[in-house]
Amino acid sequence: MTAERMRAAGRRWVAALTDGQRDRGCLPFDSERRRHWEYRPRPRPGLALSEMDAPARKRAHALLATAMSPHAFAQVTTIMGLEEVLDHLEGGRRDRRSDDFRLVSFGSPDAELWTWRFEGHHVSVTMSLVGDAVSPTPVFLGANPANLGFRGRPVIRPLTWEEDLARELLASLPASRRGEAVVSPTAPDDIRSRNAPDVSDFDELPGLRVAEMPRTARALLDELVDLYLHRLPPETARRERAALTPDRLRFAWEGTTEPGGGHYYRIQSPELLLEYDNTQNDANHVHTVLRRPGDDFGARLIPEHVATDHRKP
Repeated sequence: MTAERMRAAGRRWVAALTDGQRDRGCLPFDSERRRHWEYRPRPRPGLALSEMDAPARKRAHALLATAMSPHAFAQVTTIMGLEEVLDHLEGGRRDRRSDDFRLVSFGSPDAELWTWRFEGHHVSVTMSLVGDAVSPTPVFLGANPANLGFRGRPVIRPLTWEEDLARELLASLPASRRGEAVVSPTAPDDIRSRNAPDVSDFDELPGLRVAEMPRTARALLDELVDLYLHRLPPETARRERAALTPDRLRFAWEGTTEPGGGHYYRIQSPELLLEYDNTQNDANHVHTVLRRPGDDFGARLIPEHVATDHRKP
């Protein structure tokens, strides 16, 4: 079970820390920082990989791996490595490092309520647990450079299918429907939700409803949704997919439809928000996020637990 694996990995990581490290890496569950996440280079709570010895770093990675499918774990570690590439391309002026990623525990892995987050530039993975239930969002993955190639061929492109499947979906639409899906000729400069702690009141773009798509486009939309959901472990991804109301999904595109130009898309339903943006650095800088409107950070699970706990004699 996913929760059991997370709790066991969390206990092993905490046990590998010194007392001083534990004070910085383990904060109270009710800390105001629990819902303050950040994917940009900013100060953040927790213990950096650079501050851990080799066994503790290995256990930090092992905890992260419990929240990810193998391919998504590979995406994350590649994105972390890109920090060294970006630092080289920038001439080292911002001191970006592949070990400048932090792990923070809010509460104890042994407690009924527990949240942990692995985070740094272009990676933010938050898991909130209530007993055996896991609330698995927000999950943010980005990449800069998004595509590092040689003679027109990609060498490193960690978020390949997040773009390519969306382009296939757009191309599969008849012209009239494509006009409904493309809601603006100009893309925003970032994901619209940014790092908001809650997206329950996030405005819905018009976009194109799944019911109005031809069969091929529907299949591609399903594949694209699965691509994001299957960043999570298989058991969690299946549960998230089962909770969706497929007929409520909408797909909206902004920006140019030509490869190489700035573009953005969003897939949204009452239970799901997926965003992708590639506009910065001449459209070679990707941001993507998986959110659950009104249910990030265990927003629904935790009040239910507290209410049930209060009813106990």
